[in-house]
Amino acid sequence: METAMTLSTIGFDADDTLWQNEAFFRLTQAQFVALLADYAEQDHLEDRLLAAERRNLGHYGFGVKGFVLSMIETAIEVTEGRVPASVISELMAAGREMLRHPIELLPHAREAVEALAADHRVLLITKGDLLDQERKLAQSGLGDLFDGVEIVSDKTAKVYAAIFARHGTAPEQAMMVGNSLKSDVLPVLDVGGWGVHVPHGLTWALEHADPPQGHARFYQLADLGGLPDLVGELLRTHNR
Repeated sequence: METAMTLSTIGFDADDTLWQNEAFFRLTQAQFVALLADYAEQDHLEDRLLAAERRNLGHYGFGVKGFVLSMIETAIEVTEGRVPASVISELMAAGREMLRHPIELLPHAREAVEALAADHRVLLITKGDLLDQERKLAQSGLGDLFDGVEIVSDKTAKVYAAIFARHGTAPEQAMMVGNSLKSDVLPVLDVGGWGVHVPHGLTWALEHADPPQGHARFYQLADLGGLPDLVGELLRTHNR
């Protein structure tokens, strides 16, 4: 049993943890499939698009802009270069619409961050396009609650360790909360922190990973409403 536990810093993922995000990608993907229905079946288009996204992550990173470029690339490939300019134009318009979509907070997001900010350092740790993430944070109304905001190109164990160090926190004194096992939980467990998985109904295929069942520092919650109680219980249990 651990003793004299200190949990000083709690990191929150943004997209699909604090507010809706993947739903807008799915809607745009459905539009992409409809626009190219004369050239290929839905499953084939979705598979080709996912392959393009995976291939392009190292070039464009995460976010709407890389998604739009991958849709355009896929459209050119499946039509063997015959895709109409009007389709390209519609895909670009769909991307601009994604960058304008209103922020819809997920259940208990504000209450959880407010409750934990009273006694802990709370950080927003998110990946994706800088301008888009800054826009979403500003529109969410949550910005003033965070002690720090970290917008990174990817989430790895090395990145988390550097973030925690920059904020004066040892990894074992940190917790990360998010909807992605691959990005929000597993890398933090790898550096000795606590990982809390809050599943979202929609998860991008490239974010799937198996849960680390049996890991002493891994927890899963149905929603953010249970997070303050979980943190309180961990502190009570480990500091008896």
